[in-house]
Amino acid sequence: MDIKANIQWFPGHMNKARNEIKEIMPEMDVVIEVIDARIPYSSENPMVAALRGHKPVIKILNKADLADPEQTQAWIEYLETQDQVKAIAFDDNKANDVHKIVELCKRLIPNKVGTGRQIKVLIMGIPNVGKSTLINALAGRSIAKTGDEPAVTKSQQLIKIDNDIMLYDTPGMLWPKIENPNSGYRLAATGGIKDTAFDFDDVASYTAEYLIQAYPELLKARYKIDELPATDWAFFEVAGRSRGLLKKGGIVDTYRMSEILINELRSGTLGRITLETPKMREKELLLVEELRAQAEAKKQAREEEKKLRKKRARKNRK
Repeated sequence: MDIKANIQWFPGHMNKARNEIKEIMPEMDVVIEVIDARIPYSSENPMVAALRGHKPVIKILNKADLADPEQTQAWIEYLETQDQVKAIAFDDNKANDVHKIVELCKRLIPNKVGTGRQIKVLIMGIPNVGKSTLINALAGRSIAKTGDEPAVTKSQQLIKIDNDIMLYDTPGMLWPKIENPNSGYRLAATGGIKDTAFDFDDVASYTAEYLIQAYPELLKARYKIDELPATDWAFFEVAGRSRGLLKKGGIVDTYRMSEILINELRSGTLGRITLETPKMREKELLLVEELRAQAEAKKQAREEEKKLRKKRARKNRK
């Protein structure tokens, strides 16, 4: 399957939030970034690293109950090899463990604990990553609005966690350009981008292609398939027929089957799945660098062509 162009979705309120974060970041002591445990790399906002400098960051791998537990542990170990990064797996079923996040903030900034000077903690995350649910767990009360649609929170909120910690909430925010096309597909598959912003069956095709290789037994068990096809659309044919998704003439409704696959991935009905590994991240970082170099080369070529056209125009006028 050919990977299409970058999926981009950057509403105006996200751009405003980025500017506000840039303004208040110097005052912050700790950054909490909520990422999706199923796509820890693709749900990381590159602007966080650019804006935080050397401030400590706690990566919360949220929705860990939907992710492959072995891969989640691998990601925690990998992330903690990075400078000033701590990582914690979290999900709604472990809300009682939220105190670990509070304790970690205090361990990172011990000189403010008990002094009357609050530790300022900025919490960030992409849309629909579960940030608002985590905030409510941290606060011990319902403060942040939650919802299944991306971009529910649209303005900053200040939330007092206890006498030592003040939490600064921000709207769920993507970045202006998703350079890695693989990340665009994974964000779409897990619900980080609105369904109206991408080609649904194309995303399902990409997802099926990965699952056939990485989680064949889950697909066979869920869709009652004895022999798993090797290709994505052959899978949709077989799985759709197994589910009885037939149109007139006995034709399988593959689009409906693609919807089922994505919805069951998102809900966890399909099983605990992680769509990327640390090794994939390393490989795809190189891909991004290559794409940047190609884009820069094209830009330079356009500039050179522009200069030549101007030079010819001046010569013709003479």
